[in-house]
Amino acid sequence: MPVTRIPIIDFAGVRAGDPQALQRAAAEIREACTTIGFFYIVNHGVPQASIDAAADAARRFFAFAPEIKRRAAVNHRHRGFNALGDATMYQAKRPDYKEFFSIGLELPEDDPDVLAGQALRGPNNWPDFMPELRPALYGYYEAVGACGADLLRAVAVSLGVDANFFAPRYTKRMQRTQMVYYPPQPPQLDEDQFGVAPHTDYGCITLLWQDQVGGLQVREIANDTWVEAPPVEGSFVVNVGDLLARWTNDRFRSTLHRVINASGRERYSIATFYDPTYGATVDPRELGASDAEVRYQPVAAGDYILGRINDSMGYRKKHAEGTQGTTA
Repeated sequence: MPVTRIPIIDFAGVRAGDPQALQRAAAEIREACTTIGFFYIVNHGVPQASIDAAADAARRFFAFAPEIKRRAAVNHRHRGFNALGDATMYQAKRPDYKEFFSIGLELPEDDPDVLAGQALRGPNNWPDFMPELRPALYGYYEAVGACGADLLRAVAVSLGVDANFFAPRYTKRMQRTQMVYYPPQPPQLDEDQFGVAPHTDYGCITLLWQDQVGGLQVREIANDTWVEAPPVEGSFVVNVGDLLARWTNDRFRSTLHRVINASGRERYSIATFYDPTYGATVDPRELGASDAEVRYQPVAAGDYILGRINDSMGYRKKHAEGTQGTTA
């Protein structure tokens, strides 16, 4: 197993419903989230066959020619294919050197929230040229979502609230899953070119599967240095997002991280942003912050996430400029 300063937490007991294991994992999560903001989980219960199917589908999808992939180009619901250059992290000098394909909770056009025009909601934008992508990636989406629900039980306990605190706030989750492809970065590229530039995640909590190539780095707050988050067999990398940091009144840290693919090889990952129902209120007072110490006013989870997406995605910026004051 690779050497890493990022904690590795055994999740088998939590997935099995063992109360003592839940308490142990919660203590380890609290330590990780109040220091580096990242940890690994192993024995997470997501079937390896589901992971393998999604990873294989990602490799096949990104191997298609650009003009074919554009047939599933990202739409106003943030579903579909994003080409190289489509995403620029805040304060980054250059767009990220990656391609990605995004899905969310599958909702029909006649769903009440879709009919009401709720942003980011609706059916997924599946490619017509690769019908096998849907069962592979959505099967993974559901399996990781179930793991995310158990993970948030441990997070709740780590914060000193009931294990089921998050459940009613996730009844119609805004989980987003992205397959990501990082081409090998040419060695002559400038030092300010990243696979993903330094950033924090927008939402509540992220579960990341990464292949064996490496390249993920985390900003260690204690000594202000970048540390590797190397591939750990059978793991997910988990990190706190800005929404959870806000919810905890900054007790939990949303940490800068980046990807530099200097391996000379193609790199693949699948990131799942496990976020609440759109209208769920994120209020630090619910997690113990007093009126005197509260740093953030209540906000709807979906409004916050939408604002962050609009700031980083090129197609969203164009859409927002052309539809001022409307939902997207």
